[in-house]
Amino acid sequence: MLYPFMTLPDETEIVHSESMLIDGTECVKVCVEKPIDGGFKSATCWLPDYRWEKVQGYTAKEIDQLQELIQSLAATIYELAREGGFEYASAV
Repeated sequence: MLYPFMTLPDETEIVHSESMLIDGTECVKVCVEKPIDGGFKSATCWLPDYRWEKVQGYTAKEIDQLQELIQSLAATIYELAREGGFEYASAV
């Protein structure tokens, strides 16, 4: 399941998965998607190693900028991923 995290002013949507253990490491999948003419730009970033995959339409510079943003918010993303997203965190 993916949880809404943030919408940037340019309509870029950022969502994240639940926290999961992969080979003993806590990981979170972060997906980014932006509407463009005729479709979407999209990419997936895996925390904690910031491994990008399924990058479609984004330039290397744009990925670098998105990575900076995700790195600056990683602690919050992890916290929400452990709690089930904003909806659960705000209900507690």
